[in-house]
Amino acid sequence: MGQSSAIKPSRPVLCLAGPTAVGKTALAVELVQRLPLQIINVDSAQIYRGMDIGTGKPDQATLARAPHRLIDFLDPAQSYSAASFRTDAIREITDILQNGKIPLLVGGTMLYFKALRDGLAPLPAADPRLRQQIELEADQIGWAGIHRRLAEVDPAAAQRIHPNDPQRLQRALEVYLLTGKSLSHWHRQQGVDGQPPFDLHFFSIQPGLRSVLHEKISKRFDKMLKAGLLAEVEMLYRRPDLHAGLPALRSVGYRQVWQYLGGEISYDEMRERGIIATRQLAKRQITWLRSWPNLRNYDSDNPQLLDQVLKSLEAAAIVGLSG
Repeated sequence: MGQSSAIKPSRPVLCLAGPTAVGKTALAVELVQRLPLQIINVDSAQIYRGMDIGTGKPDQATLARAPHRLIDFLDPAQSYSAASFRTDAIREITDILQNGKIPLLVGGTMLYFKALRDGLAPLPAADPRLRQQIELEADQIGWAGIHRRLAEVDPAAAQRIHPNDPQRLQRALEVYLLTGKSLSHWHRQQGVDGQPPFDLHFFSIQPGLRSVLHEKISKRFDKMLKAGLLAEVEMLYRRPDLHAGLPALRSVGYRQVWQYLGGEISYDEMRERGIIATRQLAKRQITWLRSWPNLRNYDSDNPQLLDQVLKSLEAAAIVGLSG
């Protein structure tokens, strides 16, 4: 028997988070078939056009079943900030609510979720010249050396940021060099934009065993390679306006394939590094989720996952189900 759904008299916004390769999109698509939901993408790599295979972007058949907003709309040469996401997400959320639907934000970019929830500190805009200087220094001393330098001026940020996370290391050091104040100082000023005018309900799916997720990541990366990841990155590599320092091309998988195409590493090294980098990303995402308040967690490997989530949403009076 089919189910009919009704929105409760509030402004609920569902936020589905989780580590990479855990199955967030598949769950979201099933939820859309059963509830009056519309999906907003929260993946900082899936926003880019021409980056489909390596980002795990939903295919056209999936998007036909469950359209996504804030996906596939930006050229890889362009930058996109958490502040931009917050502005765009609030616009899309408002539109969905006004149309009588429930927004479902889905993805693994925890910084975007945090920006939406907490607002943003008045951080300075990126400085391309300074970023290039930091990258040149990283070429000389390695990103571990940049991490040590950051620890001298911002110990709190250095403790949060992994030495193998060049994008966040670069940004943290850049903010200090531009303002004379640490990124941690600016984060303490967060919330200046105020709370969004709706109710955010966060839930996540995570693996019961880390080893299961590691195996999924390995298989998914190999599947991406077979699906044409090399050819996809090669199209980007041929563009004269793109380079390895761009945020889009520092995404896991793309960075390693770019190095392979440039002759820096072998095919086997590219594959191994791509898998390792993806596992490290998943570890950072899980670490974020551990500190997330009021988070409902579900085992991604539970065959009853969909029913569990539906019953939990009903019990929390976020949506009503009858059938």
